[in-house]
Amino acid sequence: MSALLFPGQGSQTVGMGIEFYTNFELVKKIFKEADDKLKYPISKIILEGPEDKLQLTQNTQPAILTVSYSIFRVLKDEFGFDFSSFKFFAGHSLGEYSALVCSDCLNFEDALHLLHERGKAMQEAVPIGKGSMIAILGMKTQEILSLLELQNNDDGVCEIANDNANGQVIVSGNKEKVESLQNILKEKKIKSIPLKVSAPFHCSLMKPAANIMKDKIKITNFKKPQFRIINNVNANPEENPENIKSLLIEQIFSTVKWRETILKMREEGVKNFVEIGPGKVLTGMVKRTVKDAIGFSINSIADIKNLKNEFKK
Repeated sequence: MSALLFPGQGSQTVGMGIEFYTNFELVKKIFKEADDKLKYPISKIILEGPEDKLQLTQNTQPAILTVSYSIFRVLKDEFGFDFSSFKFFAGHSLGEYSALVCSDCLNFEDALHLLHERGKAMQEAVPIGKGSMIAILGMKTQEILSLLELQNNDDGVCEIANDNANGQVIVSGNKEKVESLQNILKEKKIKSIPLKVSAPFHCSLMKPAANIMKDKIKITNFKKPQFRIINNVNANPEENPENIKSLLIEQIFSTVKWRETILKMREEGVKNFVEIGPGKVLTGMVKRTVKDAIGFSINSIADIKNLKNEFKK
């Protein structure tokens, strides 16, 4: 049994998707649709950069969607890949929008617009330099929650943003609070890595962004998805369009429960996890959490051919 995974922010690189763009007219058409919808050349930023423009959150989010959706369409339309055997789709943070588009729940152009607006709203929610995020390695989620409970008696925010995998948790919040937590971790000889991010994503500091996005999401047309999509907020499948909208709003300031999502899939019998989009970040997270998982990352035409061969066996 299989699941399809879609990456989020952090997987982007200049030139991502260029092999697909060069070889398939379908992908050129999708990139042009993105340019036309956003009214600026996102395709040029994806393929040529510059790096600093791609890293702007309002560009990063629609860029990753465009590449993930392009690869999905190449798999489906050019290689005739049959997804009917896939039990679940899931996306990490903005990747949830890619999952919704690829399951015919949300129109590609609507998703582009929402992600561009989402990126702007998230960036503007907290002044640059006032927020921070760190990765904590080798510590259980419950242990981190206990530390945060002790620390959150003071003013400020310091919360779990992403429960990514066994021994890999991202914490987000006010810069001072996150630095204070880092000092505690250092004393305990626990490794933490500051992340190069422009805002403290997926914590309660993002509530102003959720308020901005609420009406934009509510007025957008969503349909019942063709595949079961496990959402980030509660790690359960959801198929009701109105509930999906509410969860996308909540997702902006909530923990991405990715470890729980992967465990849920494995409990339901999924063993093959196929990551569609730039990078191999999610495949690594899956293998940290489910030791017997079989992971595939689709970043090239050769990857697609290998995947097809594996699924013929």
